[in-house]
Amino acid sequence: MRTSFERSQKTLLRRGGKYLCPGWQFEQQFFEDFKVELGALVEIEVGMERCGIMPGKDAAALARRIADAPGLKFRGLQAYHGRAQHLPTQQQRAQAIASAIDAVRETLEALAADNLKCEIIGGAGTGTFTFEAQSGVYNELQVGSYVFMDHEYNICDLRGLDKPTFEQALQIDARVVSANTPGMVTVDAGLKAMATEKGPPMILKGAVEGSTTRFMGDEHLAVIAPEGKVAPALAEQVILTPPHCDPTVNLYESYHVVKGDTLVEIWPVTARGRSR
Repeated sequence: MRTSFERSQKTLLRRGGKYLCPGWQFEQQFFEDFKVELGALVEIEVGMERCGIMPGKDAAALARRIADAPGLKFRGLQAYHGRAQHLPTQQQRAQAIASAIDAVRETLEALAADNLKCEIIGGAGTGTFTFEAQSGVYNELQVGSYVFMDHEYNICDLRGLDKPTFEQALQIDARVVSANTPGMVTVDAGLKAMATEKGPPMILKGAVEGSTTRFMGDEHLAVIAPEGKVAPALAEQVILTPPHCDPTVNLYESYHVVKGDTLVEIWPVTARGRSR
């Protein structure tokens, strides 16, 4: 009987590419049987306190173990600082990434001392990519959320220009299903329709300016108009900005791609159900 780890190894090798390995044990016979070489990145701790080995000599020692192991090839470093992505000011994010860059440089010096070539230095995200891109250190930017955007990123001043850098592409299409209270209506997009750890969604379109939202349960959301203003009517469309894009996408089977008000394509969310 094969273990799940053995099955995952074979899947990774058949698909090729890189594998981030915080801990690994591969048998020599396995690689000899498949006649393959698996490239590996060493993840270093750059300030997240989540995953990654300590930078410098510890990281270089792990890289050496990989380089000396049969069937493995040390390719580079994973140096992503996720905690820095949503820091509210540009100065705070710049300081956090400066520390990450220092950790990378310390590790590069240790690698060079052991004659280990570092091809890839990966990291960055939508909140900090300008700093990594200008660092002269990173050569692979792992930016993703900019494709969609969400409220959490929209309130970050990404370039110090006091305005959004990217447009809001990911939207939640809701409809008014109840209008039984003056100044407030209920739409069909509640806790199950989006990631909620960042609070209720903002309204992108379909309600008077200044309107707010409040969760009303699993399937329902209140849209509240400012005092003296009219709330949307029954059956009208209200478009919402997701509070957090990544885990919101994970809740859906497909994207409905629109141009203006016209549905042009439906794309499946191929990673649906594959969060582990």
